[in-house]
Amino acid sequence: MSLTLAERPVASADEPRRSGVARHAVVRWSWRLFRREWRQQLLVLALVVVAVAATVVAAAVATNSPAPAGAGFGTAQDRATLPGATSRTAEQVAALEHRFGRVDVIEDQTLPLPGSTATFELRAQDPHGPYGSPMLALVSGRWPAGRAEVAMTSSLASDLGLGVGQFWHVGGTSRRVVGVVENPQSLLDDFALVAPGQVAAPTAVTVLFDGHGSPPAGLAQDIESRAVSVNNNAFNPETISLAGVTIGMLLIALVAVGGFTVLAQRRLRSLGMLASLGATERQVSLVVRANGLVVGVVGALGGALLGLLLWLAYRPHLEASSHHRIGMFALPWLVVALSMVLAALATYFAARRPARAITRIPVVAALSGRPPEPKRVRRSAVPGIVVLGAAFVVLGYGGSQSHAGGGAGPTVIGLVLLIPGVILLAPFFLTLAAQVGKHTPVTVRLALRDLARFRARAGSALAAISVGVLIAVIIVVVAATRYGDVLDYAGPNLASNQLVAWAPNCQGGCGGPGVSTPFSSGHLRSLTNTADAIGASLGAEHVVELDSLNGNLDHSGGGRQFSGQLYVLTPQLMRSLGIRPSQIEANADIVTSRPGFSGISHLHLDWCAGQFVTAGKGQPVPGGGTVFGGSCTASRTLAHPVVQELAALPTGTSGPNIVVTEHAMRTLALTAAPAGWLITAAQPISALQIRSATQTAAAGGMSVESKNDQPTSAEVVNWATVFGITLALAILAMSVGLIRSETAGDLRTLTATGASSFSRRAVTAATAGSLGFLGAFIGTATGYLGVIGWLRSNSLEGGISALGHVPVKNLLVVLVGMPLLATVVGWLVAGREPRSMVHQPIE
Repeated sequence: MSLTLAERPVASADEPRRSGVARHAVVRWSWRLFRREWRQQLLVLALVVVAVAATVVAAAVATNSPAPAGAGFGTAQDRATLPGATSRTAEQVAALEHRFGRVDVIEDQTLPLPGSTATFELRAQDPHGPYGSPMLALVSGRWPAGRAEVAMTSSLASDLGLGVGQFWHVGGTSRRVVGVVENPQSLLDDFALVAPGQVAAPTAVTVLFDGHGSPPAGLAQDIESRAVSVNNNAFNPETISLAGVTIGMLLIALVAVGGFTVLAQRRLRSLGMLASLGATERQVSLVVRANGLVVGVVGALGGALLGLLLWLAYRPHLEASSHHRIGMFALPWLVVALSMVLAALATYFAARRPARAITRIPVVAALSGRPPEPKRVRRSAVPGIVVLGAAFVVLGYGGSQSHAGGGAGPTVIGLVLLIPGVILLAPFFLTLAAQVGKHTPVTVRLALRDLARFRARAGSALAAISVGVLIAVIIVVVAATRYGDVLDYAGPNLASNQLVAWAPNCQGGCGGPGVSTPFSSGHLRSLTNTADAIGASLGAEHVVELDSLNGNLDHSGGGRQFSGQLYVLTPQLMRSLGIRPSQIEANADIVTSRPGFSGISHLHLDWCAGQFVTAGKGQPVPGGGTVFGGSCTASRTLAHPVVQELAALPTGTSGPNIVVTEHAMRTLALTAAPAGWLITAAQPISALQIRSATQTAAAGGMSVESKNDQPTSAEVVNWATVFGITLALAILAMSVGLIRSETAGDLRTLTATGASSFSRRAVTAATAGSLGFLGAFIGTATGYLGVIGWLRSNSLEGGISALGHVPVKNLLVVLVGMPLLATVVGWLVAGREPRSMVHQPIE
């Protein structure tokens, strides 16, 4: 008998060099694998490319759509707006220059556009001034110099019928047009530019400067700071884009786990051969990890290039819609760089699990090409439930703080916690489905068993599907809840063929307790003539006065408040809307187009008598009445007014969507005051018409409100549903393909034993349908859990009662339609026999 002693081998001096050479060789082989089998990795690669490209375009559009930060300031930090027709203006400009040094003075004179009620600006500004240069750009020609030259915006030159080289005669002065200019920060700005000092009677003077210290005496109220005007909201477009790309990369990572697992399985014999030649476990693992990094880097570069090309193609359209110039490379480069880094990290970490798993396979088993039997692991739902419970609590705290304007941080944290909760629960539901499906037909049982056996990729796929549905369900439920609140009404303000010309300081209503009319009869006639002129320029079918009520509609239940303005259902308004008197119930007090408003209880229509006071004494206004504020000395209340719903009324938030009938006016002796004029055209109103109407209204001391970009409830809910289903089906299709590729050996066995095309189709259809239903169920349940958690302590939004507006049709489409569609598509694309019955050779 002999005794031997094993000693640890001593590393040679050149061991680090050999290790580096080996790593280099393995990485080079990973790159070669990617080049040779890029089609097999096209799924993950396409996901990364699309995600990065979408992030680049979305972040660029979101960042550049609003007006440039600090528009109107140029490069200055402060701006003073002074009246131009006073003798003190020159003294004030001199005082600002003395206190702060350099200033840039811009003089504007408002002139009427010949043959129109519109106006434009005659502007004196130095194009090379110290601060105002970003507010001027030369399109063609040259800058004006001297007294006899002028440059114009292209739209103003077109309105005046002038071109470069022609003479413009105005106010007894003849000026030659020498160039075409524009304001890059506002393409809607129409003006004629002259040399500094060439505006004889400016109506306004703007002084740009960099303020440091206190302003001169008497000028503090005229000075505005850039820092105050720029919104420093933490949830800016860059932040939102980064949050979106982070969630997107998480979904990609979940899908990529399955993709790299299948790739590693396909290369199992090759990796076994590499190990048999002396490669360490770390080097074998490096093959898969390096391949994941290569996929991420290539996808990130391709996505960034595609996104840049799409942005360059879309930029001119965005300039036209946002009405300001946008630089060719005005991209949020930080977001672009981080999205590329996240893409590489997502695929790298997605490849780590398959890389670790492949090193645990014995070399002999790897050379045989047969995957090892999955280990039985008991999957518990407890970790996922704990995380979801924490998300529920955090969201509740965020909802309780929202009434004070806070709670954004806890809300975001709670929403983020929902995602790991879903990831932890997904494998448990796969095991549960396999247990439930024990008594189903053999093809369904086989599909469910495979999902449970291969939880590493099926669980990741199910989690990705569930997260996609979760996002869509949260949007759908929150939108339905928000738009379904008939007290705090939301939605588009007007129809596309409507405008409201508001009287001065009356947007939202001029009525108030004790006020009959805030305007004198002469002033009211002038406002009416201005509204009629706007309607005539639009070819309007109706121009009808909106009378604002001097009463209030209160809701005494649950601390919720009514939002909106009460108007009077006058005979003129009824005629313009095509409402017949017989359509109004005799005892109706309120008529509304808000669906479900008639079912609201605890309503009170209040009328305030007596004098309305401010600061202890009444303040008369022209035409009688008093200014608003304070509290009234006596009141009369109509409890439980009779509400009639009528679809003929406008549904916009700024239109007369809720009106008081003459019956209620007589009952409470209510009075009303004109607030504005609703103008309805035969066709949608164009941007040029809106601009002309705005100028006409400004000349008459009024303001114009046109249709905003607020989407309707149906648009938000339906698009969110389409987004969720499309994303889930895309992930589902990719995942089913990966799972069926993983179980190709089982399909070969089924075919060899005589399984028909029907059986093969049934297996794939059951796999797709099961994943679709489980993903829809988990995503919907988790989404409702998050919304309930946020609303349960949120009195501002009505609490849990706000969930009464359930989007049943959209949820049924998600819960029933998506799994059914997945099953049908899975049935149609499956059924072909395997191409071969042999193992893949070593390459």
